[in-house]
Amino acid sequence: MHRLVLTALAVSTLAACQPQVPDSAQGVGFESYSDYMRRRDGQLGGTPQPVIGGPAISTETVTAAPIGAPLPTTATAAPSTAPVMPNGERPRGDAPAGIKTQSGEVAHSGISDEQSFAAVAARETIASDAERLRRQREQYVVVQPTALPQRTGDTGPNIAQYAMSTTNPPGTRVYARSSLRLRSYEASCAPFSSADLAQIEFLKRGGPERDPMGVDPDGDGFACGWDPRPFRAGLN
Repeated sequence: MHRLVLTALAVSTLAACQPQVPDSAQGVGFESYSDYMRRRDGQLGGTPQPVIGGPAISTETVTAAPIGAPLPTTATAAPSTAPVMPNGERPRGDAPAGIKTQSGEVAHSGISDEQSFAAVAARETIASDAERLRRQREQYVVVQPTALPQRTGDTGPNIAQYAMSTTNPPGTRVYARSSLRLRSYEASCAPFSSADLAQIEFLKRGGPERDPMGVDPDGDGFACGWDPRPFRAGLN
């Protein structure tokens, strides 16, 4: 008998040392463990933490609630900030509200959709294509060729023709020249803006046989460094 009394006393002592577990019908069984711990901390005098996605819970609400009673956890849905299309539909992903969900084209942007077969086929028919082709044919104009205009008057020596009539390379003496010159070769060529103009004037003044201007002192028949070889190359 004495042994039974000691055994009962030991069981009672162990039971008293165990922590109180909340009733499963009102505690952890109907809320997450993290929510339970927040509620318990609030009841013990700590700062209650609001349930994620739910309304904010004040200290007064937590303190006034009896131990074991479930706290309010009803969450209010946040208003949607996604753009809404005029027809009530939402665009794909994070696209702006001006994006059409059916074609991906920007509405009223002025971008041509001629490269879209579906868009063109939706508004064009065989009859409309035939009408457009008829209008284009009416606007088609054939320009008839005309004869080249004829040059009038004396245009001066033809340096291209002269170049092709010569064979000597530049710098090779062909014509006799006097060693007596009134001015230098550089001063004689200075008035001409190009060698072509100097050659034309040289031929006008009696060249290549004579050189009254002093533009061909070496007697090769080419004034002021004029080169006939590019014209000769045109024959090949």
